[in-house]
Formats: sequence, structure tokens, C-alpha cells
Amino acid sequence: MDFDGTAAVFKALGDVHRLKALHFLATADAGCCSTGQGVCTCDVQERLGLSQPTTSHHMKILVEAGLVTSEKRGKWTYYTLSAQGLHLAHTALDTLLAAVPHFQKEAV
Repeated sequence: MDFDGTAAVFKALGDVHRLKALHFLATADAGCCSTGQGVCTCDVQERLGLSQPTTSHHMKILVEAGLVTSEKRGKWTYYTLSAQGLHLAHTALDTLLAAVPHFQKEAV
């Protein structure tokens, strides 16, 4: 297991604003700047209700963790979900869940 990468992913997931940003990227529709090729920074900022520098900081952490990809187009950056970080988190949780004794799994 890549402990450093996995820790970075879970650290990125451990903030409510970043979770909201990921949820927004996953559910954004054509009503925003979503072009089918990403969601514009302006829409992420509006959805989070944060300043532009704070939004950029949170998105940078998501990109560095491999949960999101970014592409600069003109003055705006467009973000899309990345399977890389999501898969890393999923694999880590599956590995840990597999180690839980059977009788405890039934209670969940």
C-alpha cells in the first residue's frame, strides 16, 4: 500500500469544503460553466461560498492528492474528477474492511 499517497488522499478528503467541491464536480450540470470537460473555477467558488484564493487553495490540495485534474483555459481553470485518488481511497478502505472479522461486518 502507498501509505504516503493514501494519507494525502484522506487528508484532502478530511475537509468539508473539499468534500463539497468533489460532490459539486460529481453532480454539476450544464447550468453552470460545466462544458462536459470540467467545471470552471468560478462555479466551484460560488458553490463553496469562499474567496477565490481560498477556493484555489482547496482545489490545489485536491489536485495534488490525485482526486481532481485541472486544465487552464484562458483566465479560468477547469476541474474534473480523477479516478486515481478515488481508487486509492477505495482500495485502502477495501483492504481494511477485508481485515474486519466476519461477525463485525454483519453489524454494519
